[in-house]
Amino acid sequence: MLIAQISDLHIKAGGRLAYGIVDTASMLRACVASIMQLSPLPDVVLVTGDTVDYGCSNEYELLRELLAPLTLPLYFIVGNHDERSALRGAFFGPGFEYLTQSDEFLQYTVALGELRLIALDTAVPTQGSGKLCAKRLAWLDERLGEDTRPTLIAMHHPPFVTGISHMDAIGLDGSQALEQIIARHSHVERLLCGHIHRSIQCRFGNTLASTCPSPAHQVALDLRADGSDCFVMEPPGYQLHLWRDRRLVSHTCAIGSYKGPFRFRQDGVLID
Repeated sequence: MLIAQISDLHIKAGGRLAYGIVDTASMLRACVASIMQLSPLPDVVLVTGDTVDYGCSNEYELLRELLAPLTLPLYFIVGNHDERSALRGAFFGPGFEYLTQSDEFLQYTVALGELRLIALDTAVPTQGSGKLCAKRLAWLDERLGEDTRPTLIAMHHPPFVTGISHMDAIGLDGSQALEQIIARHSHVERLLCGHIHRSIQCRFGNTLASTCPSPAHQVALDLRADGSDCFVMEPPGYQLHLWRDRRLVSHTCAIGSYKGPFRFRQDGVLID
């Protein structure tokens, strides 16, 4: 099973640039093209939130158009920039029935071969920070208790402090209770998150939590306590998660054209 994870697309309608700088639509087109050039192709694409910038229906219409070249199953997670009903309204019909498994929150479970995916909704309308209320935590605990297959939990807000202060200020409320639940269920293989626009990994609840870079702009890596609220145009990226021999191995992929590949050896000998 090969899973492509993309996150924090921030699509704006009408060709508008995010923050007056970032052409998120063109950058998503490049990301989609990069994924479709992979060999082998991923089995599914997981989109871990902030799919659009303001949760507007016309943004979701453009998002659907931009993602159309992906001939792979798509699984959406809601982020703080998303709007649940507008997302459901844009993606409906065959292949998107999972979006209606829950009415209040955009949460669901699906089987991915030997794996099970649980989508967890951390969004709070109109707020940048996330929250796992008692209702959402109870739902997760129940879902984890009903099936012991190796499980991936996908959510937008990471449940750990990253050291990037302005992003931690809009982090996740309820992470301590979440960690207690995860620690009780040893079959949780990974928590796959977005929100931070960078690749970060952290031990969490006897498993690993990770975040995915953006196919557009990245949050500046500034670990000062008073670090500024900035982004940088570092190479855009996405992640590939390979499940093989009961292990999940993750790769971060840069989007774009770069020199190579070049051979290390010629006639079986390292090139000097």
